[in-house]
Amino acid sequence: MTTYILRRLGTGVILALLVTFITFMLLSTSFEDVARTILGPSATPETVAALMQARGWDRPAIVQYGDWLLHALQGDFGQSVYTSLPVLPSVLQRLAVTLALIVPALALTVVLSTVLGVWAASRGGFVDRFAQGISLVGYLIPALLLAIGLVVIFAVQLKWLPATGYTPPTEDLGGWVRSITIPVIVLTIGGVANMAAQVRGRMIDELRRDYVRTLRTRGISSKSIVLKHALRGAGGPALTVMSLEFIQMFGGALIIENVFALPGYGSFAFNASLQGDIPVILGVAAWSVILVTVVNLATDLANGWLNPRARVN
Repeated sequence: MTTYILRRLGTGVILALLVTFITFMLLSTSFEDVARTILGPSATPETVAALMQARGWDRPAIVQYGDWLLHALQGDFGQSVYTSLPVLPSVLQRLAVTLALIVPALALTVVLSTVLGVWAASRGGFVDRFAQGISLVGYLIPALLLAIGLVVIFAVQLKWLPATGYTPPTEDLGGWVRSITIPVIVLTIGGVANMAAQVRGRMIDELRRDYVRTLRTRGISSKSIVLKHALRGAGGPALTVMSLEFIQMFGGALIIENVFALPGYGSFAFNASLQGDIPVILGVAAWSVILVTVVNLATDLANGWLNPRARVN
């Protein structure tokens, strides 16, 4: 198990190196444009060249990347080109805001999808069609349209929740809950639409297996078969879907954060890309790979705990 974990972490490190290297090489051609943006439209070629020399941007790209990597391995991801703020604290602060949205949304998605999928697979008939209808509605409603509709109802008309903004939980726990309620609902509805159908399909396959028929012939109740045996067998694939849903929510947070003016990871990366803030872009890329690697590793370990066959493999 230790060897497996180290191997997966090593793969994540290699992936982070590749992603940051390719990102840096693609962005290295825009250093002159960034220098002109900093100096303004009236900058002369001499002043642009002087700034690039002062920042070290006139050196070969491979040398600059090696210098960045050496400092990054020591925890120094550089400073923002425009704000001069350290990249690492800024990235972690924005990441905390995004995770404050994704973690509750993912937890609700898992609970609701499991209940809905198991209910549909075990009952069939009208219940199954009803559950599939709910998933279909979630697919058909765009996240942006849903977000605007919820803001109009709960923020503008009822005035129960704020329309935009974010309150840290350390300042006001109740204010934090209110500020993330609508974004979490939007993410959860989209997540349930994706995951409930997967859980339903896996449960149907599991309930058709030979061991389920054997348990029924032995007089085991249907409730016990579904909850103690079939659900455990379907848990592994469901965990894989959950990890994919986490990554999808992580990417979709960009839209939600822009709609609700949240200072999250997605909006932070988007603004850095528009400005050409290369140190921030590299920091975002590196930490995105780290987060995805950790989530996938945790999913595989949980899958091995649920399914002995996966653990052996």
